[in-house]
Amino acid sequence: MQSLQRIRSLVVNSSKYYSHAAKQMTVQEALNSALHEEMSADPNVFLMGEEVGKNQGAFKISIGLLKNYGPGRVLDTPITEAGFTAIGVGAAYHGLKPIVEFMTFSFSMQAIDHIINSAAKMNHMSAGQISVPIVFRGPNGAAARCGAQFVQCFAAWYASCPSLKVLAPYSSEDARGLLKAAIRDPDPVVFLENLFLYEESFPVSEVLDSNFFLPIGKAKIERDGKDVTITAFSRMVGYALKAAEILEKEGISAEVINLRFICPFDRATINTSVRKTSRLVTVEDRFPQHGVGSEICTYVIEESFHYLVAPVGRITGADVRVSYDAGLERMSLPQVEDIVRAAKRTCNGPVQMASTA
Repeated sequence: MQSLQRIRSLVVNSSKYYSHAAKQMTVQEALNSALHEEMSADPNVFLMGEEVGKNQGAFKISIGLLKNYGPGRVLDTPITEAGFTAIGVGAAYHGLKPIVEFMTFSFSMQAIDHIINSAAKMNHMSAGQISVPIVFRGPNGAAARCGAQFVQCFAAWYASCPSLKVLAPYSSEDARGLLKAAIRDPDPVVFLENLFLYEESFPVSEVLDSNFFLPIGKAKIERDGKDVTITAFSRMVGYALKAAEILEKEGISAEVINLRFICPFDRATINTSVRKTSRLVTVEDRFPQHGVGSEICTYVIEESFHYLVAPVGRITGADVRVSYDAGLERMSLPQVEDIVRAAKRTCNGPVQMASTA
């Protein structure tokens, strides 16, 4: 409980529903507005999870929902992830559109049987007769001094399961557009938010349109470049953009791709960028083994190998459990300087293979 209280303390306690007059929107507000609009548009959409109703969410994502839609559509559950996830999946079998909130995705381990075996596989096992329109959402990845059991990224875990779509927003545009798309999707979606991003503000424009959503499977080029491609998702996109600014001062033009989707990957955007820059660095804040970056590297080698002029760089967390100690925690997770070093190493290395003649 102490770790959860520490996580909550990182998020400012908002008390007002977002005003569309603002030109900046936090990720927290973007998620909240998406939930409001989708629940207003479709009476089959409902939210369930621990503290989502009376307390308006552990991180205040569900502000105003209980008041607007009542306890029949905003359900506070006991602390039993296996139980309420199973209820959500069963409701989806019967045509409702549940949004299941995990206080942290580490707790989704209690419910993984229902996510993988009950939700992801049912459409196939029923020969297409049963759709499962359900969203599993909550904070994923790094948090501040929360210990090994709360600081881990599940992107690659869930992306390895066929029939699960895995989304990882970075900006307010991502959060709002991707969550609306996830709720409307006829298949189960794992929606991986990040605690540190909830109170980050981003400029918005057409994002405010109630009809705005982002198509499933399309990445976004956050910054154009010509010397090296950097792929990242969720919080690491911000790190990649900061690294690109540093690299620009040293004469290296980095193209930053916000993946948005871990499954399905936008392979076309990645390969097009690599064929332009001829170099690749992947970034993720998870363990190195069997990761998202490894999969991207494989795709690029299979489809764009002859365009590469240098070895691929792969930035991940350390291959250790994350410590509660602040210093060790920082050493366990990728930092901006790690991305800068990897990009410089990739750009300044040899551009020709040694002759075998």
